[in-house]
Amino acid sequence: MKPLGIGVIGCGVISDIYMKNCAIFPQIELRAVADMRPEAAAAKGAEYGVPAVTVDELLKREDVDIILNLTIPKAHVEVGLMALDAGKHLYAEKPLAGSVADGRRLLQAARAKGLRVGSAPDTFLGGSHQTARNLLDTGRIGRPTSGTAVMMVAGHERWHPNPDFYYAGEGAGPLMDMGPYYITAMVNLLGPVSRVVGLAAKGRDRRVIATGPRAGQEIPVETPTHVTGVMEFASGALVQIVTSFDVKAHRHTPLELYGTDGAMLIPDPNHFDGQVMLHDADWQAQPMRHAHGDGNYRGLGLADMAEAIAIGRDHRASGALALHALDVIESLLRAAGTGRAETLTTSCDRPAPLPMGTAQRQIETMEMAQ
Repeated sequence: MKPLGIGVIGCGVISDIYMKNCAIFPQIELRAVADMRPEAAAAKGAEYGVPAVTVDELLKREDVDIILNLTIPKAHVEVGLMALDAGKHLYAEKPLAGSVADGRRLLQAARAKGLRVGSAPDTFLGGSHQTARNLLDTGRIGRPTSGTAVMMVAGHERWHPNPDFYYAGEGAGPLMDMGPYYITAMVNLLGPVSRVVGLAAKGRDRRVIATGPRAGQEIPVETPTHVTGVMEFASGALVQIVTSFDVKAHRHTPLELYGTDGAMLIPDPNHFDGQVMLHDADWQAQPMRHAHGDGNYRGLGLADMAEAIAIGRDHRASGALALHALDVIESLLRAAGTGRAETLTTSCDRPAPLPMGTAQRQIETMEMAQ
Protein backbone atom coordinates (compact mmCIF):
# COMPACT_ATOMS: atom_id res chain seq x y z
CA MET A 1 0.00 0.00 0.00
CA LYS A 2 1.02 3.60 -0.51
CA PRO A 3 1.95 5.08 2.88
CA LEU A 4 -0.37 7.65 4.41
CA GLY A 5 1.18 10.99 5.29
CA ILE A 6 1.57 11.86 8.98
CA GLY A 7 1.64 15.40 10.34
CA VAL A 8 2.71 15.77 13.97
CA ILE A 9 1.35 18.51 16.21
CA GLY A 10 3.27 18.65 19.48
CA CYS A 11 7.04 18.21 19.59
CA GLY A 12 7.53 17.42 23.28
CA VAL A 13 9.15 14.53 25.11
CA ILE A 14 6.99 11.76 23.64
CA SER A 15 7.35 12.91 20.02
CA ASP A 16 10.79 11.39 19.42
CA ILE A 17 9.72 7.75 19.58
CA TYR A 18 6.77 8.36 17.27
CA MET A 19 8.86 10.22 14.72
CA LYS A 20 11.58 7.60 14.88
CA ASN A 21 9.09 4.77 14.42
CA CYS A 22 7.42 6.37 11.41
CA ALA A 23 10.45 5.07 9.51
CA ILE A 24 9.92 1.41 10.46
CA PHE A 25 6.27 1.07 9.48
CA PRO A 26 5.67 1.08 5.71
CA GLN A 27 2.03 2.07 6.23
CA ILE A 28 2.97 5.63 7.32
CA GLU A 29 5.40 8.38 6.39
CA LEU A 30 6.27 11.49 8.40
CA ARG A 31 5.60 14.59 6.28
CA ALA A 32 5.74 17.67 8.56
CA VAL A 33 5.78 18.80 12.22
CA ALA A 34 4.33 21.73 14.15
CA ASP A 35 4.32 23.05 17.70
CA MET A 36 3.14 26.17 19.49
CA ARG A 37 6.87 26.71 20.17
CA PRO A 38 8.44 27.28 16.71
CA GLU A 39 11.89 26.44 18.02
CA ALA A 40 10.72 22.99 19.18
CA ALA A 41 9.21 22.23 15.79
CA ALA A 42 12.31 23.49 14.00
CA ALA A 43 14.55 21.23 16.07
CA LYS A 44 12.45 18.12 15.39
CA GLY A 45 12.03 18.98 11.73
CA ALA A 46 15.78 19.28 11.31
CA GLU A 47 16.41 16.06 13.23
CA TYR A 48 13.96 13.99 11.18
CA GLY A 49 14.36 15.72 7.83
CA VAL A 50 10.84 17.11 7.42
CA PRO A 51 9.44 20.66 7.23
CA ALA A 52 8.65 22.50 10.46
CA VAL A 53 5.54 24.59 9.87
CA THR A 54 2.77 26.35 11.78
CA VAL A 55 -0.29 24.38 12.88
CA ASP A 56 -2.43 26.16 10.29
CA GLU A 57 0.05 25.34 7.55
CA LEU A 58 0.21 21.72 8.64
CA LEU A 59 -3.58 21.33 8.55
CA LYS A 60 -3.65 22.68 4.98
CA ARG A 61 -1.02 20.29 3.61
CA GLU A 62 -2.41 17.95 0.97
CA ASP A 63 0.30 15.36 1.65
CA VAL A 64 -0.89 14.92 5.28
CA ASP A 65 -3.64 12.33 5.73
CA ILE A 66 -3.49 11.78 9.51
CA ILE A 67 -2.76 14.26 12.28
CA LEU A 68 -0.77 12.73 15.11
CA ASN A 69 -1.78 14.82 18.13
CA LEU A 70 1.00 14.79 20.73
CA THR A 71 -0.01 17.93 22.59
CA ILE A 72 -0.61 18.02 26.35
CA PRO A 73 -3.90 16.39 27.44
CA LYS A 74 -5.72 19.70 27.96
CA ALA A 75 -5.20 20.54 24.28
CA HIS A 76 -6.21 17.16 22.86
CA VAL A 77 -9.81 18.07 22.06
CA GLU A 78 -9.13 21.55 20.66
CA VAL A 79 -6.36 20.29 18.38
CA GLY A 80 -8.31 17.15 17.49
CA LEU A 81 -11.38 19.12 16.40
CA MET A 82 -9.16 21.39 14.29
CA ALA A 83 -7.68 18.35 12.56
CA LEU A 84 -11.08 16.81 11.85
CA ASP A 85 -12.44 20.15 10.64
CA ALA A 86 -9.53 20.26 8.19
CA GLY A 87 -10.57 16.87 6.82
CA LYS A 88 -7.73 14.90 8.41
CA HIS A 89 -7.97 11.59 10.23
CA LEU A 90 -6.86 11.87 13.85
CA TYR A 91 -4.62 9.75 16.06
CA ALA A 92 -4.02 11.08 19.57
CA GLU A 93 -1.77 10.36 22.49
CA LYS A 94 -3.64 9.18 25.57
CA PRO A 95 -5.96 10.14 27.05
CA LEU A 96 -8.32 10.74 24.14
CA ALA A 97 -9.78 13.77 25.96
CA GLY A 98 -10.11 15.23 29.43
CA SER A 99 -13.69 14.02 29.79
CA VAL A 100 -16.11 11.55 28.25
CA ALA A 101 -18.24 14.44 27.00
CA ASP A 102 -15.28 15.90 25.09
CA GLY A 103 -14.32 12.46 23.81
CA ARG A 104 -17.82 12.04 22.43
CA ARG A 105 -17.48 15.40 20.66
CA LEU A 106 -14.37 14.15 18.88
CA LEU A 107 -16.00 10.89 17.75
CA GLN A 108 -19.19 12.64 16.67
CA ALA A 109 -17.21 15.18 14.64
CA ALA A 110 -15.28 12.35 12.97
CA ARG A 111 -18.45 10.42 12.12
CA ALA A 112 -20.02 13.52 10.62
CA LYS A 113 -17.07 13.88 8.24
CA GLY A 114 -16.46 10.19 7.58
CA LEU A 115 -13.06 10.30 9.25
CA ARG A 116 -11.22 7.96 11.63
CA VAL A 117 -10.12 8.58 15.21
CA GLY A 118 -7.49 6.44 16.86
CA SER A 119 -5.71 6.81 20.15
CA ALA A 120 -2.88 5.54 22.27
CA PRO A 121 -2.13 3.41 24.10
CA ASP A 122 -1.24 0.86 21.46
CA THR A 123 1.01 -1.18 23.75
CA PHE A 124 -1.70 -3.86 23.94
CA LEU A 125 -0.67 -4.69 20.35
CA GLY A 126 2.86 -5.54 21.49
CA GLY A 127 4.29 -9.04 21.51
CA SER A 128 3.84 -9.73 25.22
CA HIS A 129 0.22 -8.59 25.42
CA GLN A 130 -0.76 -10.35 22.21
CA THR A 131 0.87 -13.50 23.61
CA ALA A 132 -1.29 -13.14 26.72
CA ARG A 133 -4.35 -12.59 24.55
CA ASN A 134 -3.64 -15.78 22.60
CA LEU A 135 -3.17 -17.81 25.78
CA LEU A 136 -6.47 -16.50 27.10
CA ASP A 137 -8.33 -17.06 23.83
CA THR A 138 -7.09 -20.64 23.60
CA GLY A 139 -8.41 -21.43 27.07
CA ARG A 140 -5.13 -21.80 28.94
CA ILE A 141 -6.52 -20.31 32.17
CA GLY A 142 -10.12 -21.38 31.64
CA ARG A 143 -12.83 -18.78 32.17
CA PRO A 144 -11.29 -15.54 33.51
CA THR A 145 -12.87 -14.59 36.82
CA SER A 146 -10.72 -11.87 38.39
CA GLY A 147 -7.45 -9.99 38.28
CA THR A 148 -5.36 -7.03 39.39
CA ALA A 149 -3.94 -3.94 37.66
CA VAL A 150 -1.32 -2.05 39.69
CA MET A 151 0.66 1.09 38.81
CA MET A 152 2.27 2.72 41.85
CA VAL A 153 5.24 5.12 41.66
CA ALA A 154 6.56 8.04 43.71
CA GLY A 155 5.58 10.69 41.13
CA HIS A 156 6.61 11.98 37.71
CA GLU A 157 8.29 15.09 39.11
CA ARG A 158 11.30 12.81 39.74
CA TRP A 159 12.13 12.63 36.02
CA HIS A 160 10.00 15.10 34.03
CA PRO A 161 11.41 18.65 33.79
CA ASN A 162 7.92 20.19 33.50
CA PRO A 163 5.54 17.89 35.42
CA ASP A 164 2.90 20.52 36.24
CA PHE A 165 0.20 19.03 34.01
CA TYR A 166 0.36 15.69 35.85
CA TYR A 167 -1.04 17.41 38.95
CA ALA A 168 -3.10 20.31 37.56
CA GLY A 169 -6.77 19.48 38.13
CA GLU A 170 -9.05 17.99 35.47
CA GLY A 171 -7.29 15.58 33.14
CA ALA A 172 -4.42 15.07 35.59
CA GLY A 173 -3.42 12.47 38.17
CA PRO A 174 -2.14 8.88 38.00
CA LEU A 175 -5.39 7.34 36.83
CA MET A 176 -5.74 9.72 33.90
CA ASP A 177 -2.04 9.50 33.03
CA MET A 178 -1.33 5.77 33.40
CA GLY A 179 -4.79 4.24 33.77
CA PRO A 180 -5.36 4.08 29.99
CA TYR A 181 -2.52 1.54 29.64
CA TYR A 182 -3.85 -0.77 32.33
CA ILE A 183 -7.53 -0.42 31.46
CA THR A 184 -6.95 -0.85 27.72
CA ALA A 185 -4.81 -3.93 28.34
CA MET A 186 -7.59 -5.52 30.39
CA VAL A 187 -10.29 -4.57 27.86
CA ASN A 188 -8.15 -6.24 25.18
CA LEU A 189 -8.21 -9.39 27.29
CA LEU A 190 -11.69 -9.33 28.84
CA GLY A 191 -13.85 -7.00 26.75
CA PRO A 192 -15.74 -3.94 28.00
CA VAL A 193 -16.31 -2.83 31.59
CA SER A 194 -19.89 -2.49 32.85
CA ARG A 195 -19.56 -1.01 36.37
CA VAL A 196 -16.96 0.33 38.81
CA VAL A 197 -16.48 1.32 42.44
CA GLY A 198 -13.65 3.50 43.67
CA LEU A 199 -11.88 5.60 46.31
CA ALA A 200 -9.28 8.34 45.92
CA ALA A 201 -6.92 10.45 48.05
CA LYS A 202 -4.20 13.10 47.71
CA GLY A 203 -0.89 12.26 49.39
CA ARG A 204 0.42 15.84 49.67
CA ASP A 205 -0.43 19.34 48.50
CA ARG A 206 2.84 20.25 46.78
CA ARG A 207 5.57 18.47 44.80
CA VAL A 208 9.23 19.39 44.19
CA ILE A 209 10.68 19.10 40.68
CA ALA A 210 13.82 16.97 40.85
CA THR A 211 15.42 17.48 37.44
CA GLY A 212 16.01 20.03 34.70
CA PRO A 213 16.25 23.83 34.82
CA ARG A 214 13.36 24.05 37.31
CA ALA A 215 14.85 21.58 39.81
CA GLY A 216 13.90 22.52 43.35
CA GLN A 217 10.78 24.42 42.32
CA GLU A 218 7.52 23.50 44.05
CA ILE A 219 4.30 22.90 42.12
CA PRO A 220 0.76 22.59 43.51
CA VAL A 221 -1.18 19.32 43.53
CA GLU A 222 -4.80 19.84 42.49
CA THR A 223 -5.96 16.28 41.87
CA PRO A 224 -6.10 12.92 43.69
CA THR A 225 -2.76 11.13 43.50
CA HIS A 226 -3.86 7.69 44.73
CA VAL A 227 -6.91 6.07 43.13
CA THR A 228 -8.11 2.54 43.76
CA GLY A 229 -11.21 0.61 42.76
CA VAL A 230 -12.76 -2.46 41.17
CA MET A 231 -13.81 -2.86 37.55
CA GLU A 232 -16.69 -5.23 36.87
CA PHE A 233 -16.48 -6.45 33.27
CA ALA A 234 -19.52 -7.33 31.19
CA SER A 235 -18.13 -10.88 31.12
CA GLY A 236 -18.46 -11.03 34.91
CA ALA A 237 -14.76 -10.80 35.77
CA LEU A 238 -13.74 -8.49 38.63
CA VAL A 239 -10.41 -6.65 38.38
CA GLN A 240 -8.92 -4.53 41.17
CA ILE A 241 -7.06 -1.43 39.94
CA VAL A 242 -4.66 0.87 41.80
CA THR A 243 -2.87 3.89 40.31
CA SER A 244 -0.69 6.08 42.50
CA PHE A 245 1.94 8.82 42.55
CA ASP A 246 2.39 8.29 46.31
CA VAL A 247 4.23 4.96 46.60
CA LYS A 248 8.04 4.80 46.77
CA ALA A 249 8.31 1.01 46.58
CA HIS A 250 6.16 -2.13 46.30
CA ARG A 251 6.32 -5.74 45.04
CA HIS A 252 3.09 -6.05 43.07
CA THR A 253 3.22 -7.16 39.44
CA PRO A 254 1.60 -4.83 36.86
CA LEU A 255 -1.17 -7.14 35.63
CA GLU A 256 -2.45 -10.49 36.87
CA LEU A 257 -5.38 -12.48 35.53
CA TYR A 258 -6.99 -15.44 37.30
CA GLY A 259 -9.24 -18.05 35.73
CA THR A 260 -11.05 -21.25 36.57
CA ASP A 261 -8.10 -23.37 35.37
CA GLY A 262 -5.03 -21.21 35.87
CA ALA A 263 -3.50 -17.75 36.17
CA MET A 264 -1.29 -15.36 34.19
CA LEU A 265 1.23 -12.68 35.08
CA ILE A 266 1.26 -10.08 32.31
CA PRO A 267 4.05 -7.50 31.78
CA ASP A 268 3.88 -3.73 32.22
CA PRO A 269 1.24 -2.40 29.78
CA ASN A 270 3.32 0.74 29.28
CA HIS A 271 5.70 -1.46 27.26
CA PHE A 272 5.53 -3.77 24.27
CA ASP A 273 7.91 -6.40 25.63
CA GLY A 274 8.23 -8.53 28.75
CA GLN A 275 7.72 -12.11 29.88
CA VAL A 276 4.27 -13.65 30.23
CA MET A 277 4.05 -16.25 33.00
CA LEU A 278 1.37 -18.95 33.03
CA HIS A 279 0.36 -21.13 35.98
CA ASP A 280 -1.62 -24.35 35.71
CA ALA A 281 0.43 -26.74 37.87
CA ASP A 282 3.39 -24.39 38.32
CA TRP A 283 4.61 -21.02 36.98
CA GLN A 284 6.11 -21.33 33.50
CA ALA A 285 7.53 -18.61 31.24
CA GLN A 286 5.70 -18.50 27.92
CA PRO A 287 7.42 -18.09 24.55
CA MET A 288 6.57 -14.92 22.67
CA ARG A 289 5.11 -15.84 19.29
CA HIS A 290 3.96 -12.37 18.25
CA ALA A 291 5.83 -9.49 16.64
CA HIS A 292 6.68 -6.14 18.23
CA GLY A 293 7.86 -7.55 21.53
CA ASP A 294 11.53 -6.57 21.44
CA GLY A 295 11.47 -2.78 21.77
CA ASN A 296 9.40 0.40 21.89
CA TYR A 297 6.95 0.36 18.98
CA ARG A 298 4.80 3.40 19.81
CA GLY A 299 3.03 4.21 16.57
CA LEU A 300 2.06 0.59 15.90
CA GLY A 301 -1.57 1.53 16.46
CA LEU A 302 -1.16 4.48 14.09
CA ALA A 303 0.30 2.21 11.41
CA ASP A 304 -2.55 -0.26 11.96
CA MET A 305 -5.07 2.57 11.55
CA ALA A 306 -3.41 3.77 8.35
CA GLU A 307 -3.59 0.28 6.89
CA ALA A 308 -7.19 -0.09 8.04
CA ILE A 309 -8.10 3.13 6.24
CA ALA A 310 -6.39 1.90 3.07
CA ILE A 311 -8.09 -1.52 2.95
CA GLY A 312 -11.38 -0.69 4.65
CA ARG A 313 -11.32 -2.63 7.92
CA ASP A 314 -11.68 -1.60 11.57
CA HIS A 315 -8.55 -0.36 13.30
CA ARG A 316 -7.59 -1.75 16.66
CA ALA A 317 -6.48 1.26 18.74
CA SER A 318 -9.83 2.88 18.04
CA GLY A 319 -11.51 6.01 19.30
CA ALA A 320 -14.30 3.85 20.73
CA LEU A 321 -11.79 1.84 22.77
CA ALA A 322 -10.11 5.01 24.01
CA LEU A 323 -13.47 6.58 24.88
CA HIS A 324 -14.44 3.49 26.86
CA ALA A 325 -11.15 3.58 28.80
CA LEU A 326 -11.81 7.26 29.52
CA ASP A 327 -15.31 6.36 30.72
CA VAL A 328 -13.81 3.81 33.12
CA ILE A 329 -11.43 6.48 34.47
CA GLU A 330 -14.13 9.11 34.83
CA SER A 331 -16.51 6.62 36.44
CA LEU A 332 -13.87 5.49 38.96
CA LEU A 333 -13.20 9.11 39.95
CA ARG A 334 -16.92 9.82 40.17
CA ALA A 335 -17.45 6.72 42.30
CA ALA A 336 -14.67 7.92 44.59
CA GLY A 337 -16.59 11.15 45.07
CA THR A 338 -20.06 9.69 45.47
CA GLY A 339 -19.23 6.50 47.36
CA ARG A 340 -21.54 4.59 45.01
CA ALA A 341 -21.05 2.07 42.23
CA GLU A 342 -21.11 3.79 38.84
CA THR A 343 -22.47 2.19 35.66
CA LEU A 344 -20.59 3.03 32.48
CA THR A 345 -22.34 4.86 29.67
CA THR A 346 -20.10 3.52 26.89
CA SER A 347 -19.02 0.17 25.55
CA CYS A 348 -16.71 -1.03 22.79
CA ASP A 349 -15.82 -4.09 20.81
CA ARG A 350 -12.90 -6.18 21.97
CA PRO A 351 -10.07 -5.35 19.52
CA ALA A 352 -9.25 -8.04 16.98
CA PRO A 353 -6.07 -9.93 17.92
CA LEU A 354 -2.95 -9.68 15.81
CA PRO A 355 -1.73 -12.88 14.16
CA MET A 356 1.32 -14.71 15.42
CA GLY A 357 4.57 -13.93 13.62
CA THR A 358 7.97 -12.30 13.92
CA ALA A 359 8.25 -9.70 11.14
CA GLN A 360 8.47 -6.23 12.70
CA ARG A 361 6.96 -4.32 9.82
CA GLN A 362 3.91 -6.38 9.03
CA ILE A 363 0.44 -5.96 10.50
CA GLU A 364 -2.56 -6.91 8.41
CA THR A 365 -0.35 -8.25 5.60
CA MET A 366 0.54 -11.16 7.86
CA GLU A 367 -3.12 -11.74 8.66
CA MET A 368 -4.09 -11.67 4.98
CA ALA A 369 -1.36 -14.17 4.12
CA GLN A 370 -2.51 -16.78 6.62
